[in-house]
Amino acid sequence: MINFTVGPVMASEEILALGAEQVPYFRTSEFSEIMLENEKYILKYSKAGRNARAVFMTCSSTGSMEAVVMNCFTKEDKLLVINGGSFGERFVRLCEIHEIPHVPIMLEHGKKLNKEKLYEYDGQGFTGLLVNVDETSTGVLYDTEMLGAFCEKNHLFFVCDCVSSFLADPFDMEKVKADIMITGSQKVLACPPGISIIVLSEKAVERVNGLKTKSMYFNLQDMLKNQERGQTPFTPAVGILLQIHARLKEIERLGGVEKEVERVALQAEDFREKVKNLPFEFVSESPANAVTPLHPIVGNAYEIVLRLKEEYGIWICPNGGDMKEKIFRVGHIGALSHKDNSILVKAFQDLQNRGLL
Repeated sequence: MINFTVGPVMASEEILALGAEQVPYFRTSEFSEIMLENEKYILKYSKAGRNARAVFMTCSSTGSMEAVVMNCFTKEDKLLVINGGSFGERFVRLCEIHEIPHVPIMLEHGKKLNKEKLYEYDGQGFTGLLVNVDETSTGVLYDTEMLGAFCEKNHLFFVCDCVSSFLADPFDMEKVKADIMITGSQKVLACPPGISIIVLSEKAVERVNGLKTKSMYFNLQDMLKNQERGQTPFTPAVGILLQIHARLKEIERLGGVEKEVERVALQAEDFREKVKNLPFEFVSESPANAVTPLHPIVGNAYEIVLRLKEEYGIWICPNGGDMKEKIFRVGHIGALSHKDNSILVKAFQDLQNRGLL
């Protein structure tokens, strides 16, 4: 199978080989050194700034989204949530569950957030803003510099879910004045799912340490304290953390974060050029590098997903909810090549010749 989903993604031979090894005991100085080095690389690649910290959560990235909501906000807050798809809706749901006052900025699927609409909420007493930088369900990349300037003007605590945009799109955490960045092991890091990473600015560390969170497993104070010695409070996904370590060093060897972003961007550009004459409509007004959502003019999107899997040995991403039969997604992250793009495009062409597309 060739995997064009946006997580888990195709992994390199080095990462696969590590996954076949015995998992070592982790309460050791050797593992602590690896974890401290993991943190160093993540802070470097996210451009997190002075006194920033990173913690490694054994959970999906939704777990980290929830941890951030629980540890950074209270019922005294009033949050703005960018809601342009299923992942923006997830932040809304978390605010509802934890009873954090919030207002969603509702956007049509595929539509970007412009400055005029954002500034309708200027000076209205908000204390924080939550955004999925790449709304992965629709492939919309939001303007973090615009959002950061708005947050600075209104003194908002700025949370960026960069789960599928980290290392795929340019992002400078310090420059945009983000307080939190979240990502996951199964996206551009191209490791198995199971680890989510939270990067906290100096301001965010102070905020977390100043609040009391009613949670054992999702307590970020505890995570920060343990990470000082390169450890976690509870047993982590040790094998994945070792794979992340290898992958972070691989990115450094290949030229660093800028080169990785360029590689993903070129993979996306190659696919979009090859598919432009097929009977699809591009969905996103502001395309992210990690994924291309497509609306088939003829045919059912979900049926196309199934046919590619069953008849061609290719995985692409379906969508859920009201987008299930209208939009599918093609990922550009992981160990994919332009040759793989050509294989997928030939499969699309064959479906078109068969009258199924």
